[in-house]
Amino acid sequence: MRKFLTGLLICTLASPAFAKGDKEKERLEESGTVMKEVLNIPDGIPKELLDKAECVVVLPSVKKGAIGIGVSYGRGVMTCRTGANFTGGWGSAVFMALEQGSLGWQLGGQATDFILLLMSPRSARGVLSSKVKLGADASAAAGPKGRTAEAATDATMRAEILTYSRSRGLFAGVSLSGSTLRPDGGANENFYGHKVVAKQLVQQGGNSQLSSILNGASPVNKSEPKSLKDVKR
Repeated sequence: MRKFLTGLLICTLASPAFAKGDKEKERLEESGTVMKEVLNIPDGIPKELLDKAECVVVLPSVKKGAIGIGVSYGRGVMTCRTGANFTGGWGSAVFMALEQGSLGWQLGGQATDFILLLMSPRSARGVLSSKVKLGADASAAAGPKGRTAEAATDATMRAEILTYSRSRGLFAGVSLSGSTLRPDGGANENFYGHKVVAKQLVQQGGNSQLSSILNGASPVNKSEPKSLKDVKR
């Protein structure tokens, strides 16, 4: 009996260590699934925009009131194209957090998936380095949808971050201005087993479902060369 109780105690004490990172693994898998499903929507994200994106953020199953009173808090994953000028394949996952106060999002009780396209090196560097407020630190707009982006306004096409939502099967561009986006340091440490620097992490090649899907859908960065040549890491 004593041996049994000792073994049970050891297992109980050890179980959190084995479980560490499980939530992040699940979040990464969910993000890949969401991206795959969205790319299969006929009138989804225009391919010409995805081809010009430096980074993609996927936040699956965000619910209103996750923390605090009326505060929405989404957790997800960002992946960027590797290389000094974001011209390589899609890289390793960086876990992210998106926060918004009670006046935003209007989610109701349902879960909502969010996808953000980072369309400039400046927005990518900013998000990888610290907390960025959408609409203030980086221009943001609801993303156009459809097979082409011809119907998009000039303001949309100049935005550094384009945002989309999917809820109950409905996919649309959505404004997330006023939200803050930042690396989730705790989640990154849980997943990788040590503290990591987000802007260094994205330089590593990715082997997740999310990076594989994006490598298949958009293997080459088709941004104008002049928009990338002055990138500094």
